[in-house]
Amino acid sequence: MPQELTASIVEHFAGVEDPRWERKREHRLMDILVIAISAVGCGAKDWVAVEAVGKAKENWLRTCLALPHGIPSHDTFGRVFALVKPEQLQTSFVGWIQAVAQVTAGQVVAIDGKTVRHSYDRRSGKAAIHMVSAWATQNHVVLGQLKTEEKSNEITAIPELLRLLEVSGGLVTIDAMGCQRTIVQQIVTQGGDYVLALKRNHEALYEAVEALFARAQAAPKTGPGFHYYETTDKAHGRVEIRRHWTTDAVTELEQHEAWAKLTCVGKVESERHVNGKVTCEQRY
Repeated sequence: MPQELTASIVEHFAGVEDPRWERKREHRLMDILVIAISAVGCGAKDWVAVEAVGKAKENWLRTCLALPHGIPSHDTFGRVFALVKPEQLQTSFVGWIQAVAQVTAGQVVAIDGKTVRHSYDRRSGKAAIHMVSAWATQNHVVLGQLKTEEKSNEITAIPELLRLLEVSGGLVTIDAMGCQRTIVQQIVTQGGDYVLALKRNHEALYEAVEALFARAQAAPKTGPGFHYYETTDKAHGRVEIRRHWTTDAVTELEQHEAWAKLTCVGKVESERHVNGKVTCEQRY
């Protein structure tokens, strides 16, 4: 397996340029990349841990790497990755991940934005780092991610991230921030399907969907074009009942032609019972 792992990394990271002066290179760039990727896959979270994993697995690594001067120090890992062009590294990494974790038909690719913990530097006034990531739920791997300057830039980052991904046959899910007609069109053009959260940032569509389900719920739970499903979860003294309605009667919505490949809309009603208190939330 070490030879197969190395061959795969070498193939996809060959385009990463070595930023160091030739006379200062004691360790091969590809050796550094292979060790770092392998170590992170083993749970390493900093360069000290990467060096520790490298030394613990040195015999295994020597079966596929030259390692002319042994395992690089943690300082070497830090310096090299600080110099490597992040765009080249990102493109190579996304290509490699998608090669080893292909999106299969029907697989969910969840796109979401998160603020990196402890990334805000009060002393320098540096803003917190916000990342938009694509997560393959079946394979449990991040297919790709992009850094944005702030949460509001998710709308521009999502199309960039999608362009890096192979989503053909997959089901892309995004929260309300990504509920945009241009993003929907891009997903469909790339051969994927989508499930998006609908909120009042699209007020006319939201109100039309709200009215559609109000009419449906005035009739029996299951009727022509409408489907109903209910789940109940109990844990730690909490009971949550989720009621799901879906309908393919989208032609009743004036806006349906504006959204590429719109085939279904849904409603989720969550009823929570905690310590004798009942709360209810509705989502579309």
